[in-house]
Amino acid sequence: MAVFEYRALDLTGREKKGTEEADSARQVRHILREKKLTPISIDSIDHHQKTNKLGKKSNSIVSFFERKLGVVDLALITRQLATLIQASMPIEESLGAIAAQQEKSWIKNIILSLRSQVLEGFTLASSLDSLPQHFPQMYRATIAAGEHAGHLDKILIRLADFTEKSMQSRQKVKLALLYPVILFFVSIAIVSFLLGFVVPDVIKVFIDNGEELPVITEILIHMSEGFQRWWLMMLIGSIALFILISKLLKRPKLRLKWHAKILKMPVIGAFSCALNTSQFAGTLSILTKSGVSVVDALVISAKVVSNDKMREGIIEAGKNVLEGSSLYRSLKKFNYFPPLMLHMIASGESTGELDNMLERASYNQQMELENKMAMLIGLFEPLMLVVMGGMVLFVVLAILLPILNINTLIH
Repeated sequence: MAVFEYRALDLTGREKKGTEEADSARQVRHILREKKLTPISIDSIDHHQKTNKLGKKSNSIVSFFERKLGVVDLALITRQLATLIQASMPIEESLGAIAAQQEKSWIKNIILSLRSQVLEGFTLASSLDSLPQHFPQMYRATIAAGEHAGHLDKILIRLADFTEKSMQSRQKVKLALLYPVILFFVSIAIVSFLLGFVVPDVIKVFIDNGEELPVITEILIHMSEGFQRWWLMMLIGSIALFILISKLLKRPKLRLKWHAKILKMPVIGAFSCALNTSQFAGTLSILTKSGVSVVDALVISAKVVSNDKMREGIIEAGKNVLEGSSLYRSLKKFNYFPPLMLHMIASGESTGELDNMLERASYNQQMELENKMAMLIGLFEPLMLVVMGGMVLFVVLAILLPILNINTLIH
């Protein structure tokens, strides 16, 4: 059974859009006519390339503009699926119920695409593998482990908890950065407005009087003239520089060197290390608790780490574990992970409770990340206020000093 997207007209001539599951487009037309709809177009929804008889899958080319499931949507779908499967509802019925509750048609199509594959006999994990752009590898590996162990309901609940925590963490970061970012752009806009429109008119009065201007006012005049003359080139140059840096950082060697430098920076390095360590510990925890081997869990967890230098270390640690080394010793070789986390891993390996200790380490890393984030925001906000106040003070002094000089000459 496939999923089809249709456009049809009702009895009043209004166009309606929707999706239907059927064996063929002909059957969809029959269903639409029963609903008293006149079909205009019927297209098969092909979000994936089906696996061949050997079980191998060709790589699909995802459009740059294709919408992808966000963390919020993924967390909601996972929680709904976990609840329904825990209630002993079959997977295909659960997916059908979740699809029926979706308000966004493109999300509904994704879920119906999964359901059609499950109805064809594929497992949920293999169905998710056909949509890698929507479901991360960690997510798919956890589902596969749950199906293999026969505890899909418990794994889904654990995965739903993890996904919701990830969503909450991202929302906290966005909310924390919202005020400083707004303050930064407002300060840039105010200074640009002063230099482009206010300062030239005010300074013109002093120039026309032929008075000798203070040095600070001369500097402001040159800045204002330069801004008015070169603002377009400055804007184009900034955009070009951003594009150039982005392209350079796509080169693996340059990106690796840059990420290594980031880790050595005083404040930013500590925050980057805490952020990546938190993501790594959380992913490693849920994978190992779901029955994924430590080596495979390390390989998958390395992919959620955004810093290439740390990812390189984690992959190397996975190779050491595969050769017989302990997880504690393999991770200790690199200075990216905090001592408390390493000691908890060592304790878990010695007592046979590595899963539980990784879960605790993940929680501790999340708390440390939130503390570092609060510290960064606490430093950034007053720093922005000082910079913004300094720029405004510079403009005010450059304007007031000539006025004071004129008043002195008059008296």
